[in-house]
Amino acid sequence: MKPVLILGYGLLSYGLFFVTFLYSIGFVGNLWVPHSIDSTPTQPLAMALLTNLALLTLFAVQHSGMARPAFKRWLTRYIPEAAERSTYVLLSTLCLALLMYGWSPMGGTLWQMDSQWARCLMHSLYLASWGLLLYATFLINHFDLFGLRQVWAAFRRRQPAPLRFVTPTLYRIVRHPIYVGWLGIVWFTPTMTVTHALFAAGATAYILVGIKLEEKDLEDAHPEYAQYKRKVPALIPSLRRRLQKTRPVATVG
Repeated sequence: MKPVLILGYGLLSYGLFFVTFLYSIGFVGNLWVPHSIDSTPTQPLAMALLTNLALLTLFAVQHSGMARPAFKRWLTRYIPEAAERSTYVLLSTLCLALLMYGWSPMGGTLWQMDSQWARCLMHSLYLASWGLLLYATFLINHFDLFGLRQVWAAFRRRQPAPLRFVTPTLYRIVRHPIYVGWLGIVWFTPTMTVTHALFAAGATAYILVGIKLEEKDLEDAHPEYAQYKRKVPALIPSLRRRLQKTRPVATVG
C-alpha cells in the first residue's frame, strides 16, 4: 500500500471519527441533534430493549476485541502495520455511528431535576466530562491514539519512534482519566430515563471489563505497570496515594 494512500486512509478515519465525536456530544446529552438518546420512542419496549442491547454489545466487542494484541498481530498480516490503528479508529467510529443511528428510545423517567440551576449544573458537568476525555487523550499523545502519528511516519517512510511514557498531571491521580470522562458523560444528566440508564449501565460495565483486559495486556508487556498500578487508583482519586517519579508504560484508557 502506497504511503500516500496510508496517509489518506488515516486522515479519512480521523475525520469521520471527529464528526461522529461531535454528534455523540449532542446524542448522549439530548442537545442540538435531531435523534438523541431520549428521542420519542418508536418501537415496542421489548424490541427496543433487544435492539439497544445488541448495539451496545456490538460496540463493546469490537472496541475491546480489536484492541487486544493477538487481534492486532492477526490484522497486520493483511494490512500495513501503519494502518492498524486507523483501522481500529474507523471501525470503532462506524460501530458508534451505527449505535446512535439504530438506538431505540424506550421512555420512562427514573429521576428529573426541575430547578434551572441543577439542570445547568448537570449540563456543565456533562460537557466538562467531554473536555476531560479529550484533554486526557492529548496527555498520552492524541495523534498516536487515533493513528495519525503512524500514518504520518509511513508517509515519510520512517518508523515511528517508540513512545516513552510519563505520568503527566491526571495520570498521577488516576490510571484511566479517559474512562473517568466517559463515566461523567453517561451519568451526568438532569433527566435520567430508562433508556439513558440502560446506556449508562452498559457503558459502565464495558469500562470495568475493559480496564481488566487492558491492564492485563499492559502488565504482560511492561513489568513497570504493576508498580504504577499499586500506586495510582484506577478511577477514583485518592489524596493519600500519590504517584512519585516513575516512568511506567503507556495506557490508552
